[in-house]
Amino acid sequence: MTIPISDLEGATDEVVDTLAQRGIRDNVQLIKAAATPALRKELARLCGCENADILHLANRSDLARVRGISGVYSDLLEIAGVVTVKELASRRADQLFAKINETNERDKLTTKPPTQSMVQNWIAQAKALPPILSY
Repeated sequence: MTIPISDLEGATDEVVDTLAQRGIRDNVQLIKAAATPALRKELARLCGCENADILHLANRSDLARVRGISGVYSDLLEIAGVVTVKELASRRADQLFAKINETNERDKLTTKPPTQSMVQNWIAQAKALPPILSY
C-alpha cells in the first residue's frame, strides 16, 4: 500500500519537505531511499534530524506495505512491540491479537480494534513481503 510520508506518525513538516525536494513523497519511495543504515544516516543528515527519526519513519513506511496497517493500527502494533515487518512476520496471531487488545483497552486508541482474522492476514502478508530494509 502506498501512503504519503506526511501521513506517517513522526513525520515533521521539515522532514516531509526535505524528502519531497529529493523526490521522496510516499512510503515506498522512502523505504528504498532508507534501505540501509548508511542511506538512513545520509537522509538524517539532509533532513537535520536523528538517525532514529529516519529509522522510525522507514519502519512505519515498511509496515504500511501490509494492506490494512496504517494510522491507529500502526500505532497499536508499535505500542504492542511490533515495529518492523520482520517482527510482524514472526508473531503468532493469537498472541499478537491479545496484546493488541490489551494495548487498546489500556490506551483507548480506537473504538474499532482489528479482528483476529485481520491480525492473521497481516502476519501472512508480512511473511510474503520481500525484505527491503536492512539493519
